[in-house]
Amino acid sequence: MFESNASSESDASELRGVLWDMDGTLLDSEKIWDVAVAELSLELGRVLTAEVRTSTLGNSMQGALRKVFAHTGTEATEQSLGWARDWLTDRVGHLFSEGIPWRPGAKDALGLAREMGLGTALVTNTERGLVETALETIGREYFDFTVSGDEVEEGKPHPAPYLLGASLLGLDPSHCLAVEDSPTGSLAARRAGCSVLLVPSEVEVSAEPGYVLRDSLVGINADELRSAWCDARSATSS
Repeated sequence: MFESNASSESDASELRGVLWDMDGTLLDSEKIWDVAVAELSLELGRVLTAEVRTSTLGNSMQGALRKVFAHTGTEATEQSLGWARDWLTDRVGHLFSEGIPWRPGAKDALGLAREMGLGTALVTNTERGLVETALETIGREYFDFTVSGDEVEEGKPHPAPYLLGASLLGLDPSHCLAVEDSPTGSLAARRAGCSVLLVPSEVEVSAEPGYVLRDSLVGINADELRSAWCDARSATSS
């Protein structure tokens, strides 16, 4: 069982922090990953299928690479995984440097959370080098802390990234709303004890206890952000 290092608070009656996923939630970067992962699959000798690509969405780097390796029949050794990680990181970094589009409403939603005085952290499976490149687009001023996939024991769907994000903010996860787009990330947030505002991007995600679904972040206001946290939390406890 996984527990937060943050001190537990007896009064869990208000939203105090927002934990933001990055790829597919704040930035429309999954399409960039589509290009790079497809190219890697070809480099390994087989055309990537839509099914395999979909299965990698929201995965850690190692998780995604192992699925591509299984698809291409490539032996997953420490050396081969290291080569593929470097190849994919270099390619995505180059594509990121050409510009990353925002997801609809995401920039305004980031500003809203800051205006509300909430603690905020970026929590992503993407590794630190690429996160630093992406932050040039997003803006570091929107976050008190950032958590990347290579800074935790395991990436999403393990709860470790969200537990660390909440801990850095000094909050119990129950006081936090995670904003996610993928099944993998949403599961990680729920396992950590966060409420989840789920805004699907590349794949459909079914409603689950603890999730509140929204078509996009466009036009979201403070009351709706608080209600998403409250409704998701109520659904989990009912």
